[in-house]
Amino acid sequence: MSIPNNRSLGIQKNKLLRYKLIKELYQKHKTEDIPTTVVWRKYVYPVYPISRTTLYEILCTPITSELKKIEELINSKNKSS
Repeated sequence: MSIPNNRSLGIQKNKLLRYKLIKELYQKHKTEDIPTTVVWRKYVYPVYPISRTTLYEILCTPITSELKKIEELINSKNKSS
């Protein structure tokens, strides 16, 4: 597998940063008695028009570790250039 270029790393980084914002919004409104679907419908979907499936994908994504990997790749590419 080839090392991704800076543009694709930037796209991936921005996607993860967006995921982080969505996850924070979800966690801000999620309580024990409110179902995920209601949080998605009332709070997430009006701001970020994503499907429920995408929300579940975001909630399962290890955002911080993925961001660290991308930052390391970007830093190593910048040092070698």
